[in-house]
Amino acid sequence: MGTVELRGWRGWLGWSTAARVIRAARDIDVTLISSGAARESAAPRGVVGSFAAPGEDRHGVPLYSYLYSVAICAVITALASVFADRIALANLVMLYLLGTVFAAVRLGRGPGVLLSFLGVAAFDFFFVPPRLSFSVSDTQYLLTFAVMLVTSLTISHLTSSLRRQARMATMRERRTDAMFAMTRELGAALTTDQILEIGTRHVVEVFQVRVAILLPDSAEKVRQKVENPDPAVTLTGADLDCDIAQWVYDQQKPAGHGTETLPAAAALYLPLSAPMRTRGVLALLSAGMGEFAIPEQRRMLDTFAAQIALALERVHYVEIAQDALISMESERLRNSLLSAISHDLRTPLTAIVGFASLLAEPGHGEKAGQRSTNELAEGIYEEAMRMTGIVTNLLDMVRLQEGSMRLNRQWSSLEELIGAALAASRRLLCGRQVTTHVPHDLPLVRLDAVLVERLLANLFDNAAKYTPAGSPLTISAAVVEEHEHRYVKVNVEDSGPGLSPGMESRVFDKFTRGEKESALPGIGLGLAICRAIVDAHGGKIGAANRTDPNGIVLGACFWFMLPADETPPAESGAADALSEGTSQEPSRNVSGDAINGVPAS
Repeated sequence: MGTVELRGWRGWLGWSTAARVIRAARDIDVTLISSGAARESAAPRGVVGSFAAPGEDRHGVPLYSYLYSVAICAVITALASVFADRIALANLVMLYLLGTVFAAVRLGRGPGVLLSFLGVAAFDFFFVPPRLSFSVSDTQYLLTFAVMLVTSLTISHLTSSLRRQARMATMRERRTDAMFAMTRELGAALTTDQILEIGTRHVVEVFQVRVAILLPDSAEKVRQKVENPDPAVTLTGADLDCDIAQWVYDQQKPAGHGTETLPAAAALYLPLSAPMRTRGVLALLSAGMGEFAIPEQRRMLDTFAAQIALALERVHYVEIAQDALISMESERLRNSLLSAISHDLRTPLTAIVGFASLLAEPGHGEKAGQRSTNELAEGIYEEAMRMTGIVTNLLDMVRLQEGSMRLNRQWSSLEELIGAALAASRRLLCGRQVTTHVPHDLPLVRLDAVLVERLLANLFDNAAKYTPAGSPLTISAAVVEEHEHRYVKVNVEDSGPGLSPGMESRVFDKFTRGEKESALPGIGLGLAICRAIVDAHGGKIGAANRTDPNGIVLGACFWFMLPADETPPAESGAADALSEGTSQEPSRNVSGDAINGVPAS
């Protein structure tokens, strides 16, 4: 037969229907079928009870509370007997009413009601004449008893209601705080792993359960993503039934303990339902699973599951948006690269083919002479070097981005590197007045000389492309202090049209050019490589327009800073040699002819 466990004094006295049937039919075997909630309701609840409705309304009042009421009545009676001859009977009634208030506040409604009846009975038996008898000598005492009983019952009811409302308010506050804490952390989560960690932690803390959050894979099969789970908080092994979890995910319905589907299961499985679709399954297991049959607890658990599902869906669509952005950016970069390469490789290839066809003509050497042949050969060489530069930039950019290029740091002189870069760029800077300002006491810097020379050459190449032919170029270097760190700063100043508004930072992005529709050669990787080289050295790079006091743009200034906090070893022979080779002149002017190997006039 089915049975419901009775709590309080009725269960203690065995007043349940099942108990009476067993006592009356001793020769008949009786099998009792109890609900899971009744079987497990006596299990420890830990923090769970703090978030549920007040205990006396759900589980009854314990028997000892009624015993306390009897004890309170006895104490009040003993105290009243001491003062019975000194105070009026009406004042003794106040003592019993005070006891009723105390019992209702501290013990609950039931003990308060019991004390109301006990107080009336004790007052009648011990203090109303004739004493030690329930009979009364004056019928007016019957009205006193009635008023006393009604007053006690009313006080007990109101006090218990106030107590219950206070406990309900405390419970709601705790639930709100717990929900707010989890929602706040979930709102800041950026990855699925963070959501799983936050959701698991809060569910374990609030409900005192073991938790598993299962997410679908590409084949729509739910799997547990946690690696090396903690058995104390994570539901794993035989306690976790993946088949039930898969059914819950497919059907979008709860299953397991306390539900209509597979109620014999040990754990409870809830779908993580979001507005667009189900995002996974939440599985819970604890010693007190009957708590989740309480409406307040179940609503709170469903709210937790909904918040976790919303966070998972938000992160999912954020990842989709990021993937779409990456795909669009990759497509844009691919198109830019193909367009630039097809243009910049075709131009030198066409020139090389043209020069080579002229050289291949029969009798060309006899007709044109040695000078023409040398000019054609030089043209072929220059165009081939342009192609080599394009390919080198592409390879360098890939290696720098992948981190496969290791820095070969050595103590080097920036003045020598500037001179080497100017020599390598002599054809580009031909006809320009180049001025350098490099102090003789500029410290040695520990850097990769090959990469920094490439950095300088790319800056010179950029200045030559985007400034008028013959315009001057100024190169300066100095030691600067910034945020308690020392840097060597190099400036490359031109006299061109300057940078467009907003291009100061974007100009260092890949495939970004100052003049997009320009016929100038290049694919927009030179300055991007410069930034990658500076970043690899732990430095800074930037660009800005040079203006006069009236705000008129005089040109652009590209600068970079390399860390110079380290001091070169004094015993380094290489450092001494470099220091001896450093120019003692603070500045010098170099013309385009000097760059080409002809002394400046």
